[in-house]
Amino acid sequence: MLLYGGIDLHASSNHIGLIDGDRRRVMRRKLANDPELILNVLGPYEADLAGIVVESTYNWYWLVDLLMDEGYIPNPER
Repeated sequence: MLLYGGIDLHASSNHIGLIDGDRRRVMRRKLANDPELILNVLGPYEADLAGIVVESTYNWYWLVDLLMDEGYIPNPER
């Protein structure tokens, strides 16, 4: 099953959502901004994720870097 992810990033927390190709919600969680926690929550879905978008007005660098390093977001430099 192909999944699509979105993360709304705030200063100390984030909201992660995943939907399937029929736009049905598969998962929704509010998490602390903890890299290990975020990766643990996304882990079971990794093989099915087509991509993840991140919405943030600031403070997004660490999360995008983390996701790119783990292969969730394609890195054009690779």
